[in-house]
Amino acid sequence: MIEDLQNAPAGSIILLHTCAHNPTGVDPTNEQWHGIADVINARGHYPFFDTAYQGFASGDLAKDGYGLRYFAEKGFQMCVAQSFAKTMGLYGERTGCIHFVAKDAKTAGLILGQLQRIVRSNYSSPPLHGARIAAKIINTPEFFKEWMTELKTVTNRMNEMRVLLRAELEKIGTKGTWAHVTD
Repeated sequence: MIEDLQNAPAGSIILLHTCAHNPTGVDPTNEQWHGIADVINARGHYPFFDTAYQGFASGDLAKDGYGLRYFAEKGFQMCVAQSFAKTMGLYGERTGCIHFVAKDAKTAGLILGQLQRIVRSNYSSPPLHGARIAAKIINTPEFFKEWMTELKTVTNRMNEMRVLLRAELEKIGTKGTWAHVTD
């Protein structure tokens, strides 16, 4: 990955999964995130984070968001597309948001203007049901706590299934190494 980032044309847009990489499920370590950020910075690339599974890697939003937060702390301009469809069970509601981190207020204003044009030309007034549910969960402490508990339960179940899958693949002698399924 580092080699590919180094060889990509300078100023490329680099799509990164915040966590729970689809389809591999493999996430960079914190140290690997540092290296990724160094190369992206050195090559003048623009990071675009896909955040559809935050919480599904570890059951902890903060832990799963380490790489994204690291990039923000390092001052990167970037785009973050965030979905609540999977983590809140809001399938079919197309509930999420897009965030831009800009270098200054002028750039932020230009981005906002472009986004408003895109929204008006595509759908003008999006459905509110899913967004209202997500906002209620995020902004009500008892609902947020319940969501965190449920997210941890779902994540633990997925991780248990990975352990069982790896054990079975190794038990039946499937060729290859399978540590990546659990690591």
